[in-house]
Amino acid sequence: MSATQPKIIMFTTPTCSHCKTAKRFLVERKLKFKEIDVSRDQKAAQDMVRKTGQQGVPQLWINNRSVVGFDQTKIERLLNL
Repeated sequence: MSATQPKIIMFTTPTCSHCKTAKRFLVERKLKFKEIDVSRDQKAAQDMVRKTGQQGVPQLWINNRSVVGFDQTKIERLLNL
C-alpha cells in the first residue's frame, strides 16, 4: 500500500455482523478509519442515505467513494490492496 493513508469513514450499527467483519478487515490491515454509529447519530444517518440512497450498513466511504455492504473486492480495489 502507498504511504498515504486513504480517508476511510465507516457507518455502522452495534448489532451489524457485517460491520464487525468490515472493521476486522481494516484493523488487520492496520488501516485507520473513523467509525460512525448511525443508530446514535441521526444526522450522519441522513447524510449516508442522501449520498448513497441506501440505509444498509456497513457503508464505507474510501476517499469519498462509497461501498455499501462488505464488498471485499471493491474495498481492496479502492484501497489499492
